[in-house]
Order: sequence, then C-alpha cells, then structure tokens
Amino acid sequence: MGSIDLLSEGPADAAVTIALAHGAGGPMDSPFMVAFSAGLAGRGYRVVRFEFPYMAGRRENGIKRPPDRPPVLFESWKNIIGHLGTDGLVIGGKSFGGRIASMIADETGVLGLVCLGYPFHAPGREADARRLDHMTEIKTPTLIVQGERDALGNADEVAGYPLSPAVHVHWMPDGDHSFKPRKKSGHTEDGNWQAGIDAVAGFVIGLR
Repeated sequence: MGSIDLLSEGPADAAVTIALAHGAGGPMDSPFMVAFSAGLAGRGYRVVRFEFPYMAGRRENGIKRPPDRPPVLFESWKNIIGHLGTDGLVIGGKSFGGRIASMIADETGVLGLVCLGYPFHAPGREADARRLDHMTEIKTPTLIVQGERDALGNADEVAGYPLSPAVHVHWMPDGDHSFKPRKKSGHTEDGNWQAGIDAVAGFVIGLR
C-alpha cells in the first residue's frame, strides 16, 4: 500500500466494500465524505476512504499542490483495489475521485462504480466533452448521483449526453456540485445527502 492510509468504517466482514476517493480540493474527511461514509457504513457496508498522494502530502505539510498526474492517480486507485480485492468491491468517490475511478473501472473488474457529483466538464466549459468519452462506453454498472444545478453538468446538459446503458443518473433536487440546494427550493443539504446515500445503497443492493 505504500504511503496510502485508509479510513475504514462499517463491518469488516461485509459482503460489499465501497471504496471512496475525495474530490480535487477536499480531503477524505471533508463533511461530505464523512456523511456519505458514515451513512453507507450504517447500512451495513464496509466503507474505505483514502487520499491521493498530493492530498496526503497537504495533510502532512499544509502545502496545497495541484492533483497528481494521471499515471499516479490511476496507480493509487489500483493499489487500493489490489489491497481490497475486487470481490464485492464498489469504487468511486466525490467528483474528481469518482472520475478517476471511472477511468479504470472496466479494466480492474470491480463490481460497480459510484460517482458522487460527476465533473462532466470544467465550470463554464459546457462544450468541452473530453470528460465524457469513456462514459459512453463503460461496461461497469455505474451510478452517478448528480445535483440538478451542478455547474459541472446540470440536468438539462446531461440529458443530451450519450451515456453508456450501464450508467444510471440519480438527480438531487436543486442540488449544486455537492448537492446543496437553494433555501427557496424547500429542500435541504442534509436531506439531499441522505437521499444520495439511499440511492447508493439501493444501487449496491442491485449488484449482488
């Protein structure tokens, strides 16, 4: 495992393990990551969180650095998968972490993929579809939990994307990239997080 540290919650002998990576700018113990990990662990799943080297380094020295290069990110995920084994393993994470997982899911043979706020494009770059390419052909059963107002791929935009039949998108009412709704919507951030946890739990049940 090298220098990668794991945070594990839920039953160690659970039939399904869900491995989650953090977003580009937030650590594995951000409020979002803590809420989803605890919620899924409470459903009886083993949930494992980890950090890519650049984020682990930030934790050690407080210096903010950009994300590692793709080969390092892919290797980090493959190290986690090799450590946990693919039997009953679902991988994914928040935004960037889920996107990196999606790029190696098919080749690693994991049970499923969960993306919590998929970054279809950079903010304001709706015409840039480079992050969509592999998602049109992915074969791994995939759940994308997405905010309806997500600036990195909202409901209107995503409706026109040619996603693979293996991909299901579950929408968070009025949610932004972290599923936070506007007060006027009548929804709450906690309510959307709980609904997202419900969606992931239901998806995982259907994989076994």
